[in-house]
Amino acid sequence: MRLFVFARHAESDANVAQVLSSDPSHPTALTARGRAQARKLGSQIANLEIDLAFCTRFLRTRQTVELALHDRCVPLLVEPGLDEVQAGVFDGGPIRAYWAWKEQHAPGERFPEGESLDEAVRRYVDSLRRLLARTEAVTLIVAHELALRYIATAAAESASPGRPGSGIANAVPYLFDERALRRAAECLDALAQPAPLELQHADAA
Repeated sequence: MRLFVFARHAESDANVAQVLSSDPSHPTALTARGRAQARKLGSQIANLEIDLAFCTRFLRTRQTVELALHDRCVPLLVEPGLDEVQAGVFDGGPIRAYWAWKEQHAPGERFPEGESLDEAVRRYVDSLRRLLARTEAVTLIVAHELALRYIATAAAESASPGRPGSGIANAVPYLFDERALRRAAECLDALAQPAPLELQHADAA
C-alpha cells in the first residue's frame, strides 16, 4: 500500500507576525519554535521508511523537511504546484486583509495582481496527479495550510473543502493512502471551476 504523508510547514516568522507570505521570492524562515516543531515531526515519522520528500518553493517548507529528515538520506524535490496561493497585493500585508477580501469574493475571482482560489485548486489537483503517477511506497510532502486543508477535507468527501474549520496545525502529519489521495484529487477537480474565457484569453496573449 502506497502512503503519502502530508504536513503543513512548521511555525514561521510570518505566522507569528500575522502577515501573509505568498511569494517565494520573499522568504520567511522558521522561528525557534518552528524548528522545534519540525524536529518533533521528524520524531513522529521516524519509523516510516520514507523514499522521497517534497517541499514547495517556499523556504519555510524546505527548512521543515530538512529538519524533520535531519540525518536521513532521503531525496528532496520541489513541487511548485503546492505553493501558497498567489495573493498579489496582499503579500506581505496583514493576513486579516487577505481573509476579508476572500470572504467578499467568489473563488473564481483573482486576488488583485494574483491568482484565484480556483486556479490554486487546479494547481493542487495537477500536483496530486503527479504524485499519484509516481511509484515510491512512502512519500513525505510539506506544503501550506490552504492546500492541506483542501486536500484533507476533500479526501474525507466534505462538501466544503475550502471553508476554514478547525484549521491545520503546523508540522502535524496527515497520512493518506493512494485511494484517499485519488479521491481528494477527483473531488477538487470537480470543485474548481474553469477559468473565465476572458482570463484564459488574457493569459494566452
